[in-house]
Amino acid sequence: MKYIARRVVAIIPTLFIVSVIIFWLMRVLPGDIARNILIGADGQGNPRPEDIEALREQLGLNRPLVVQYGEWLFGMLRLDVGNSLWTDRPVFDELFNRLPLTLQLGMMASTTSLFIAVPLGIIAAVKRGTWMDYTARVFAIIGLSIPGFYIGVLLILALVTWFDWVPPLGYVNVWEDPIANFQQLIWAALSLGYVQAALVSRMLRSSLLEVMREDYIRTARSKGIREMDVILKHALRNSLLPVITIVGLGMAQIIGGTVITETVYNLPGVGRFMVDAINHRDYPIVQTMTFIFAVIFATANLIVDLSYTWLDPRIKYD
Repeated sequence: MKYIARRVVAIIPTLFIVSVIIFWLMRVLPGDIARNILIGADGQGNPRPEDIEALREQLGLNRPLVVQYGEWLFGMLRLDVGNSLWTDRPVFDELFNRLPLTLQLGMMASTTSLFIAVPLGIIAAVKRGTWMDYTARVFAIIGLSIPGFYIGVLLILALVTWFDWVPPLGYVNVWEDPIANFQQLIWAALSLGYVQAALVSRMLRSSLLEVMREDYIRTARSKGIREMDVILKHALRNSLLPVITIVGLGMAQIIGGTVITETVYNLPGVGRFMVDAINHRDYPIVQTMTFIFAVIFATANLIVDLSYTWLDPRIKYD
């Protein structure tokens, strides 16, 4: 508990630095939210400078930056950061309407990556030097070389060209129609999970090869234990420590990947909403979403560190 408390306390300055950086970046980017609102979605408006200044005052954008930052940070602590500058709806209402989709997509991508990476890494290690090993390594190198959003585009093109089938666009809630929901999200989850699967399979192969050279593995084999049991019960568990680290860090990759992937697949999740908010210079939305992503990432890393003690009882936290 002392270790967890120290880690939680250590997260606070990290989140503070993230909040300062994103607040500053949004202010130095070119563009004016007040001007964008007055121009309108069709881009045909021609607002007068006095109208722009009046709207800036109404939105509170002409106040000192320190005051704006303090109000936003205090609002984060109260879970009330005000309204979106573009839609004029509460920020957290906008996020909570879209967050379930992004969380489901992230979970599906993580699960998909593990289902692909673990068998692939084991086969590559056990069949080292064979065609299976080389095939798995080529699969991993391709995944590490191609961006996730580009894989999403290639998947759509492959489905249209080879199977004359287009994934359903839009979004259906999983509780309304699970089959339609699965058809919509599985391809986005595959494009996100493939990149992480490539990295995890490479790491698992290297770690498993190193563990299989240990003395206790030879001892287990000399006792007549089946090779599959030696690999799964003795070698695999002890080779998962670096893999778990990669999985935890991969959360950031999946979270960042949803921003583009949801746009490619026309999914109304948090990632696509963030792209729209950046285009509109909607400061509260972008700042709040980035801060929440940072909290999720920090929490995932803490969970990964705590899982080490379950995988290796020799590890103790003081």
